[in-house]
Amino acid sequence: MLLSVSRTLLTKPTLQKTPFVASSLSGCRCFQVRAMASSAAFRKIQIQRDDTTFDAYVVGKEDAPGIVVLQEWWGVDFEIKNHAVKISQLDPGFKALIPDLYRGKVGLDVAEAQHLMDGLDWQGAVKDIRASVNWLKANGSKKVGVTGFCMGGALSIASSVLVPEVDAVVAFYGVPSSELADPAQAKAPIQAHFGELDNFVGFSDVTAAKALEEKLKTSGVPYEVHIYPGNAHAFMNRSEEGVKRRKSMGMPDEDEAAVELAWSRFKSWMTRFLSA
Repeated sequence: MLLSVSRTLLTKPTLQKTPFVASSLSGCRCFQVRAMASSAAFRKIQIQRDDTTFDAYVVGKEDAPGIVVLQEWWGVDFEIKNHAVKISQLDPGFKALIPDLYRGKVGLDVAEAQHLMDGLDWQGAVKDIRASVNWLKANGSKKVGVTGFCMGGALSIASSVLVPEVDAVVAFYGVPSSELADPAQAKAPIQAHFGELDNFVGFSDVTAAKALEEKLKTSGVPYEVHIYPGNAHAFMNRSEEGVKRRKSMGMPDEDEAAVELAWSRFKSWMTRFLSA
């Protein structure tokens, strides 16, 4: 059953410093994840914006609606590639594009991932997202959505505020800092997913989810906020390596029913707003 969300204020998170590493992670057993999703399905491209060029990975039907898929704090690793492939295969088909926000770097443990995210130019990342959306629109996609997970979830909500070309957003367990973007100023429809047991305070816990809903109520855009009982942060990660990594961080076992429900809602939302 979907939990109801009520009015509450959001404690301002400081994403650029330490946005969501809870104390429970400080003693976690970190390990290297060697298995990567196959890159055979992806076409590697380069996208230009301002005076910089970045790599991106594209998969899916050429003339299908486009979806920019934004990485977790780990970087462009096996898990975000798995998500992009899944999205490209959803009926009736989408064209998924992953921009490499870290410029080739991937965190292999919590400390590395935290370091990479701390060093991210968030405003520059928004520019990467806008360039990715426009690349898709210039290459066969009439409408383009943005989705993301964890760090990418926060950035996807920010894109609704800051990237006028975005047609729809689905965010997974992440809310942007007020310094980056105010969801009350959202311009594209937003669907957001959170785990009831998420303990990343101010970033993706239930309090942050409820506060996001209150902001979206004032924005005037269509929105949905879904909270999944018994699930924690990163509950969408279903690969063997991703499950192992999540368990090492003290998160509950996987919940296949919640994952399938979230993907069903994702598909309905993107189909609704990206259909030509």
